[in-house]
Amino acid sequence: MSIPRPRPRTLLITAAVTASASLSLIPLASAHTTPAAAKPTVVLVHGAFADASSWNGVVERLQRDGYPVIAPANPLRGLAEDSTYVASILASVKGPVILVGHSYGGAVISQAAAGDPQVKALVYIAALVPDKGEKLSTLSDKFPGTNELAPALRPVPFSNSDGTNGSDLYVDPTRFRAVFAADLPASQTVVMGAEQRPVAAAAFASSATAAAWRTIPSWALVARQDEALGAPLERFEARRAHSHTVEINSSHVALISHPGTVTHLIEDAATSTAP
Repeated sequence: MSIPRPRPRTLLITAAVTASASLSLIPLASAHTTPAAAKPTVVLVHGAFADASSWNGVVERLQRDGYPVIAPANPLRGLAEDSTYVASILASVKGPVILVGHSYGGAVISQAAAGDPQVKALVYIAALVPDKGEKLSTLSDKFPGTNELAPALRPVPFSNSDGTNGSDLYVDPTRFRAVFAADLPASQTVVMGAEQRPVAAAAFASSATAAAWRTIPSWALVARQDEALGAPLERFEARRAHSHTVEINSSHVALISHPGTVTHLIEDAATSTAP
């Protein structure tokens, strides 16, 4: 004798009951699990006598760790112009930003980030960190005898299309390695010295109009063998800004000679300020 098949409606009801019983075994919290928060965008601002490629080792590591990265070309024309340009880059970024500056780039980010709620942390790598109203040349000379940059600078006059004139500053190629990058191979620093991007002399004659580090948490790397700015200045700035500080044995270009340490400091700033 054959067994009658259940009607289609009975099959549907049975399936629904089975599914309902299975769902009841799933922990309630799993239905409300939220995805991990997106990582902040890291914006890297280079300093004088360099270009964005100086961040290559740091960019590679940050990207490998899942961070969106932007390393714009700092115009190096003056603090007002450069900070305005970087502020426009920040305005194009959606979501939180970790803003990083090396050398003169530190002064640029301190002004560019002022009043920007998206910037969650400032990271200074062997950087100038001026206070509001402080002239960069005065700050860099605060600890006489602790740096060799000023004597190594060579001015080169230039003319603009509007008839105005100015002067660009270069580091004497014969002193570039000793002052700027003593912990890199000579074969590398010879190329860096030839390819250096000058900064307008007017940049160091300008005064900061804002100091974002007064309201935004900051991290700082002090390079103990820095002959361009000097470790005493970097320590003073870090203490003044109440920065989370690390010190390493490095020349001025720690971002090139110690990219792993620099990356770790940036990621520490990112995780420490994450919501």
